[in-house]
Amino acid sequence: MYGEIKEFLTKELQSIEEAGLYKNERLIATPQSAEIKLANGQKVLNFCANNYLGLSDNPRVIKAAKEAMDARGYGMSSVRFICGTQDMHKELEKAISDYFQTEDTILYAACFDANGGVFEPLLSDQDAIISDSLNHASIIDGVRLCKAKRYRYANANMVELEKCLQEAQEQRFRIIVTDGVFSMDGNVAPMDQICQLAEKYDALVMVDECHSAGVVGATGHGVSEQFNVYGKIDIYTGTLGKAFGGAIGGFTTGRKEIISLLRQRSRPYLFSNSIPPAVVGASLEVFKMLKESDDLHTKQQENVKYFREKMLEAGFDIKPTQSAICAVMLYDAKLSQEFANRMAEEGIYVTGFYYPVVPKDQARIRVQLSAAHEKEHLNKAINAFIKVGKELGVIK
Repeated sequence: MYGEIKEFLTKELQSIEEAGLYKNERLIATPQSAEIKLANGQKVLNFCANNYLGLSDNPRVIKAAKEAMDARGYGMSSVRFICGTQDMHKELEKAISDYFQTEDTILYAACFDANGGVFEPLLSDQDAIISDSLNHASIIDGVRLCKAKRYRYANANMVELEKCLQEAQEQRFRIIVTDGVFSMDGNVAPMDQICQLAEKYDALVMVDECHSAGVVGATGHGVSEQFNVYGKIDIYTGTLGKAFGGAIGGFTTGRKEIISLLRQRSRPYLFSNSIPPAVVGASLEVFKMLKESDDLHTKQQENVKYFREKMLEAGFDIKPTQSAICAVMLYDAKLSQEFANRMAEEGIYVTGFYYPVVPKDQARIRVQLSAAHEKEHLNKAINAFIKVGKELGVIK
């Protein structure tokens, strides 16, 4: 039975490899940090992790995870509404609500589940979803699971968004959904303008804070802080797997009635195991730490500024960024892989991104800056970029 499809799959994989689009995984043999060791023994500086605040191997976070496991066990072996809710889960939901200044929060196994489980319970074929063209795959998949009419506007293009909102007046309810920071480009959605249009055309607003929470805003509290739109965003989704410790787990936070309905009808919540105690305990410690000090966020922002300025001085083409993401544009898919491989030889761990992760002919190296990086790490990476860039003809 497997014969014909095996032949088909083999040809598909071969064509992916021949096009220079095959994704290989490099094995890491240490905790996630600024400096890591690969399974082959090579030590490299890591510039492609979502470890924005450098908390993935933080001793306080690890200690809290161990203590939570000692106190509440390894796993929950249940979904939330059966016997999978511990006191710690409710504490974490409250901590997230406090951080985003919202009314209530619901936890998921991942933000992919949060985005996949938010639209279908709230909207029907009478309603409309208006989505940014560069929204994350999880939002796209969540929209596909819902019967609402779909509208799409070009990235951060407010003229197109307004046109979509005008057309969507035919529908009962409307929701605008956008990433806070667009993960491949590093730009921030203009939430002040989005909220103004939402008010003008009577629409809800949803923002995915995965790459913006902990990063943008005066103290890293995300897009509402950056644009002073607290109270105007109805739904936030986010992850515990990036700035907030780098493990796993997602959440939706916002209006209490919305969260209450999601608890009743959101399928990824109802049919997935609860987040394990170790992740909950560690995440609670993270939010305590962020209340105590803004030092990690401040250092991370200083690192971004320094790296970006030096790379532009060297002649690299970098997309405008207001986040921790610096997209070094190479455009050619094979070149992005060759560049990343050469960087690895120089002791710098970066990844080439190419179609279908980004549009065709928009290949790049996505550099992600962390509070874990020291100035010597940044200088080593910059010097390696310059060396490899000259060797491959990217810069003069």
